[in-house]
Amino acid sequence: MLRYTKDHEWVRTEGDIATVGITAYAADQLGDVVYVELPEVGLKVKKGESAATVESVKAASDIYAPVSGEVVEVNAELGDAPQRVNEAPETGGWFMKLRLSNPAELDALLDDEGYGAFTETL
Repeated sequence: MLRYTKDHEWVRTEGDIATVGITAYAADQLGDVVYVELPEVGLKVKKGESAATVESVKAASDIYAPVSGEVVEVNAELGDAPQRVNEAPETGGWFMKLRLSNPAELDALLDDEGYGAFTETL
């Protein structure tokens, strides 16, 4: 199950690992992604901190950690193929995987219905 932030990041958890990316809505708003700056493996991030950067033809945007944890993997494919963020934002265009340090933070994120309702207000 995906969970979402109001900053348009998504999280999918498997055990204590959370995969993080941006939503299709965010990818659409950004336009064509041309560069992605990923965090270093081992970096510890807190919920709400900038963890990555995505640059498009329109703008550069920070990607915020939707939950706290340690970066255990990054999607190195995005270095050579940043367009994957546009092509498959909620699957192959993921940014990083975090080992959760506070799984209870997931409870504060939006579900599909809540995120859908939120985007309708934008």
